[in-house]
Amino acid sequence: MEITQVDAARHRDTLQPNALVLTISSFTFRMLFVLHYADDAATRACYPGTDDNRSLSDSLMERVNLCCGSMNQQLIAHFPDLGMSTPYALSSRCIDFIDELRPDHVWFYDLRPGESARLGVTLCVCAKAAMDFSSGEMEEQGEGELELF
Repeated sequence: MEITQVDAARHRDTLQPNALVLTISSFTFRMLFVLHYADDAATRACYPGTDDNRSLSDSLMERVNLCCGSMNQQLIAHFPDLGMSTPYALSSRCIDFIDELRPDHVWFYDLRPGESARLGVTLCVCAKAAMDFSSGEMEEQGEGELELF
């Protein structure tokens, strides 16, 4: 497989239409992994097991999940409070909004798994962004009290 890092403009100009997205998150960072692909004969030929009974999307979701699971296992030694999402499908145009995450680092890659197949990868790391949730103070509750409605 040929892997080439590319600049943002070239990456956006050559995006494939479909995307599979996974996140790995901790309390100190969030990493977003986006695989861009076309559901065409060239790409299907690179991934055996895709036929009328199994879609290319399902096959790629399984592989992307394994890849992120491996990254998660490596990171958990240093960041014990990690969570990993399940893969979800979006349009590749979702990366037009990646700046909304206020990323610290974004990398773009072209992958050539076969002679005519082409994939794209966007990696995004948010290391300094504030938490996107807040926990309020919990109300004290009495024990053994019944509340009537």
